[in-house]
Amino acid sequence: MSEVATKYLRMRTIRRPRLHWSYLFVLVLLALRFVSAPTATAAFFLLAAYAVMGRKQAIQALALSWLFSMLSPAIAPVVPQAALGRYAVLFSVALSVLLRVERGASGTGVPVKRMVLLTVLLGAGILAHALMFSAVRDVSMLKAVSWMVAVASLLSAWSGLSAGDRTQLEYQLFSGLALLMLASLPLVFSGRGYLVNGTGFQGFLSHPQAFGSTMGLLAAWLGSRILGQARPPWRLVVLFVMALLLIVLSEARTAGLGLMLGVLVAISVGRLLARRRLRDYLPGLRSRRVQLTVGLGLLVVIATGPLLGGKLATFVAKRGNSSNLVEAYDRSRGAKVDEMWSNIREHPLRGIGFGVASDPFSMEVARDPVLGLPIGASIEKGVVYLAVWEELGLLGLLVVLGWLWLLVRRAALAGLTPLAVCLTALAMNFGEATLFSPSGMGMLTLVLLTWSATARRPKEGQRG
Repeated sequence: MSEVATKYLRMRTIRRPRLHWSYLFVLVLLALRFVSAPTATAAFFLLAAYAVMGRKQAIQALALSWLFSMLSPAIAPVVPQAALGRYAVLFSVALSVLLRVERGASGTGVPVKRMVLLTVLLGAGILAHALMFSAVRDVSMLKAVSWMVAVASLLSAWSGLSAGDRTQLEYQLFSGLALLMLASLPLVFSGRGYLVNGTGFQGFLSHPQAFGSTMGLLAAWLGSRILGQARPPWRLVVLFVMALLLIVLSEARTAGLGLMLGVLVAISVGRLLARRRLRDYLPGLRSRRVQLTVGLGLLVVIATGPLLGGKLATFVAKRGNSSNLVEAYDRSRGAKVDEMWSNIREHPLRGIGFGVASDPFSMEVARDPVLGLPIGASIEKGVVYLAVWEELGLLGLLVVLGWLWLLVRRAALAGLTPLAVCLTALAMNFGEATLFSPSGMGMLTLVLLTWSATARRPKEGQRG
């Protein structure tokens, strides 16, 4: 048989791509989320059922639960039972992972399994600490269990996927964030995009900080992929520029600084690990498309100097009179930092309890009307690393930092893109404490952190 005939027969045996049922199901859930409050509640519980169907579905369910929770009330109805719906999704994900724990070997080897075990031990330690020292025990215990279940399940689910499924899910997640960005663009010219404070752009999400942080994580993925390719596609370049502009419009300084710090450190660390020259490690720097985009950007900066300067000054100072970033940070986070330092000086070794406000008696705790269990107790602390010291004491802080170092090390060995996303997420936690908050913006952070920590090492000679 000729070579041409053999190729023809192979082509005939390849199935034509079909729209998978899961895409249709997700579209139905999205439609339910936008119709009314009752259908939105149903969407959460249907999402919980969807999570049990597989590892990939479990990760998708947690990402969608983040989206369902963070949608702007100007775009979608408020869901009274959203907290219960999120917990239903979370524990369905845990069940899905447990059902498959003995089947399907981890493609990333023993270290990921060790990370799951260390995460469970860390969560158990936080639980024990809550029983002994927390000012509000039931709240601390609920938050500790939720965080432990979310992270351990995500690590296990990501590591259990095949290489093909991982790649497909990665593109689905970041393509979904890109679609969220594109869908938000029309709101730039509408009052519905600035509901919270009238100046910071929030897009489809409930707060400008959440939208800016989301765009920052997307930009970290886009930017690192552009730098890692000798001929990056135009769509990546355009989307990256759009994400940067929307970060500025959101006035989310935490997102902008976190992105800059995360990508720059990732480039430095990654190049040292790869032991290559900068121009060889980042072939995108030599791309004419990137150079053209940078050149056009400089021309725009020169042509719109005063206007752009005013916008950047607003971005730094926000609505205050701050003249620099340090002063701006002190105005927006200084009072919270002072409260945390006061508690640290009083309880430096034992802390005040996981997930507890600096003033525990001022916390507003939402409870289940039937069992009286806490289902929500939001707090705002800003710097997560200082918050961990305040809540868990000095030993707890050191243990958490050690756990984070293991995540960063695994991401660093996997390549530039996982490391850039990982460090950007962690850098943003200097301004917005989301690392231990799986019920809000933190869920997206955890999904992407665990993705970066379970990424496979690139083969010899392959770009990271």
